[in-house]
Amino acid sequence: QVQLVESGGGLVQPGGSLRLSCAASGSIFSSYAMGWYRQAPGKQRELVAQITSIRITNYADSVKGRFTISRENAKNMVYLQMNSLKPEDTAVYYCNAIRSGWGEYWGQGTQVTVSS
Repeated sequence: QVQLVESGGGLVQPGGSLRLSCAASGSIFSSYAMGWYRQAPGKQRELVAQITSIRITNYADSVKGRFTISRENAKNMVYLQMNSLKPEDTAVYYCNAIRSGWGEYWGQGTQVTVSS
């Protein structure tokens, strides 16, 4: 069982930055691929970024060059640094943990609003 708790969302102006954090429980955190997804009103949830257990990263085209995902296994933490934010980045952002054969887990989400 893995529990995920996100933090760091909020209101930011276009062009600004935010860093989202996800705290994970469980002693086998390092073996999970971790990801950030987002869901805007009226839209499907979409993958934003993912980092595997061996730190291979993958990003949605819409955030490449602006967002950076990282993980700190010693602290059971995963982060999403978001720079040059745009209004279209407004969404609820969810932390995700997945490991083949072991399950998939979601956090409760944190709201990010990009508006002037």
